[in-house]
Amino acid sequence: MSERKVLNKYYPPDFDPSKIPKLKLPKDRQYVVRLMAPFNMRCKTCGEYIYKGKKFNARKETVQNEAYLGLPIFRFYIKCTRCLAEITFKTDPENTDYSMEHGATRNFQAEKLLEEEERRVQKEREDEELNNPMKVLENRTKDSKLEMEVLENLQELKDLNQRQAHVDFEAMLRQHRLSAEELRRRQQEEDEREAAALLEEARRRRLLPDSDSEDEAPAPPAPQEAAAPRRKVGGAGSGAQLSGLLVVKKTKRESEGGVPVAKKKRTDSEGGGAPAPDPAESREAGSPAPRPLGASSLSQLGAYGDSDDSDSSI
Repeated sequence: MSERKVLNKYYPPDFDPSKIPKLKLPKDRQYVVRLMAPFNMRCKTCGEYIYKGKKFNARKETVQNEAYLGLPIFRFYIKCTRCLAEITFKTDPENTDYSMEHGATRNFQAEKLLEEEERRVQKEREDEELNNPMKVLENRTKDSKLEMEVLENLQELKDLNQRQAHVDFEAMLRQHRLSAEELRRRQQEEDEREAAALLEEARRRRLLPDSDSEDEAPAPPAPQEAAAPRRKVGGAGSGAQLSGLLVVKKTKRESEGGVPVAKKKRTDSEGGGAPAPDPAESREAGSPAPRPLGASSLSQLGAYGDSDDSDSSI
């Protein structure tokens, strides 16, 4: 059984490689390759923006009759993602870049223009120095002055860095923190003083209307006579003090004089021939005295007790 993977092939003795027919292909043959857009561009047909890095299935071909130092130049064909218009660009080995050819415009790139301007200035300077020795001397003098200025600036930066190297950043931060705390404390004290002033002003405004109302208020009425102090019921001299509260029991009046029978007997026993009192006076004596407004229930009870004692003594 023969090997499946063959490393060496058998060539017969009469093998002639020149007899193998060669495939003849055109020189401008196109290949399909997968690539990314090398720069930002905008389609001229629809105005669609195509950004750098967008992938396309492009057709690649070799540009005929164009080369740079023996290096071939390739052209690529892509289609717009919106209108399917054909866009072409080719390689630029001289500038190690790509150049736009047809169907779109390359977007503005400041870096590329700056590089082109630098190359142009350098080329003009070389052309001037080639035929003018004095121009070479002037350029060298300018370059030396510029170099000295750069060295001076560099030395200043070094000195500044050395001075900053000895700075204690922790102390600076601590001082900044303390100053911030002091400022916060001062602000708090000012706020407290303002609050106290506002409270004092509000208190004064509240007291002023109160004093005005007191001035406009009418004079208070005269104080009434003080009520008689209470006295103990049944004490010494209570009968004389409560005599005005005695209630005399009324008896039947006689038809001719209107004097009570008991009082008539008393007058007869005392004087015998004394005149009888006036009926009006007897009526006033028999009527109970007006009760004071401030008398309590205990004083009324004492009055009734004293009246009973006086009746029994009579």
